[in-house]
Amino acid sequence: MDITLLLSTFVTVFLAELGDKTQLATVAISGTSNRPVAVFIGSASALVLASLIGAIAGGSMASVIPADLLQLLASIGFLVIGLRLLWPLLQNVTSPAALSDDEASPKV
Repeated sequence: MDITLLLSTFVTVFLAELGDKTQLATVAISGTSNRPVAVFIGSASALVLASLIGAIAGGSMASVIPADLLQLLASIGFLVIGLRLLWPLLQNVTSPAALSDDEASPKV
């Protein structure tokens, strides 16, 4: 077993999940159920299954798509998602309607 790969995967997933919607959902469910052990087992099982599906899918893709191309496609996908999330914000900041009357009128 590759301990370096194991540790880097653990740290990456652990940091990615901190404050994520999965963790927030677990906190909400645990807070309303008064059965934190059952919530832990349920959420941990779900995360394990989701990770297993991801690992199997990644392994299958690696045999069909070269790793460099897969990394490029993933990077482009994240870039597109990021731009789509930022676009409405950028539209509000740069549109004249977002500026006050004093800011929108030219200075003479």
